[in-house]
Amino acid sequence: MKTQVAIIGGGPAGLLLSQLLDLHGIDSVVLERRSRDYVLGRIRAGVLEQGTVDLLRAAEAGSRMDREGQIHDGVEISWHDERLHVPIKDLTGRGVMVYGQTEVTHDLYDARDARGGAVLHEAEVTAIEGLEDDRVTIRFTHEGEENVLEADFVAGCDGFHGPSRKAIPESHRREFERAYPFGWLGLLSKTPPAAPELIYAAHDRGFALCSMRSDTLSRYYVQVALTEKLEDWPEERFWDELRTRIPADVAEGLVTGPAIEMSIAPLRSFVSEPMRYGRLFLAGDSAHIVPPTGAKGLNLAASDVYYLHRAFDQFYNHRNSTGIDTYSDQALSRVWKCERFSWWMTSMLHDFPQTGAFERRMQRAEFEYLQLSETARKSFAENYVGLPY
Repeated sequence: MKTQVAIIGGGPAGLLLSQLLDLHGIDSVVLERRSRDYVLGRIRAGVLEQGTVDLLRAAEAGSRMDREGQIHDGVEISWHDERLHVPIKDLTGRGVMVYGQTEVTHDLYDARDARGGAVLHEAEVTAIEGLEDDRVTIRFTHEGEENVLEADFVAGCDGFHGPSRKAIPESHRREFERAYPFGWLGLLSKTPPAAPELIYAAHDRGFALCSMRSDTLSRYYVQVALTEKLEDWPEERFWDELRTRIPADVAEGLVTGPAIEMSIAPLRSFVSEPMRYGRLFLAGDSAHIVPPTGAKGLNLAASDVYYLHRAFDQFYNHRNSTGIDTYSDQALSRVWKCERFSWWMTSMLHDFPQTGAFERRMQRAEFEYLQLSETARKSFAENYVGLPY
């Protein structure tokens, strides 16, 4: 098999890149290790920046999002029952779109199917060779057979545990990581949202988040220790803990119901530099991870895809290699700014096991500054709705 761009990873980043390349007349093949049902079954983020929304529309994959997604013009922060509403649209002229990542992936699959896109599932990449040569060879297994895919370039959209980043020699790779001493216990339920907008809540017992996917589908989180196990959290315990941590009036009106899904996710910040090595380009979680505070994971992957598809378009259609030569620096500049915002939100709103009296006062001072300063709220809103590409 031969193609122009081989894409490893068939999640939203890989599918979006494949779709955009196709619209620019560039051939690609997507290799996804899991089945299609598995990919569509993953429960992930649900807040889209304006840049991500615009990119999905440009990819001809935004029609259902525009019909069913919810535009939010504000967000709320609760500090031990003190409430702060941040009118993000008034402060920036932009809002965010609430639309689940699972739905985004559905829409991208439909878009690729409509254009006859080549997406191979249960394709396990075993080797990536020739990254410094004139052409790349990717060896993979599919349907019990060994296969070879030759390509001009490789886009690694295969997440933190995929083979793409590991194909970069350790001598050429620098990794930065902060692991947080807690996780998020999440519950998805077919219930109306607790509030019209997202509520990020800080409490003595730990952080909580009231989020949603639609008018009838809600997603809630509570901070838990890394030692906690899912089997120790029956649904009633989760609902009781959530009520304790969110504002009293919201807790009083909270509608509970059976869980569709529950899971515990550890939190960490991670960046691997550079995001290009020879003919290999990293995008999304293969290059960086953010804590979910602030909802930047999927949105960062989308901004990587924005830079990368433009770079390939310049190379193939305009005989210009500037985009591919500058991709890593351009993408990383935005990555680190988003890492900063996610780290800052996480640091302000969560209970850290080793936090002393001084650090708690600093967390309180951060919240009071947001309360008192429109400049601080505008900075928060600018980052929350998404920095420009």
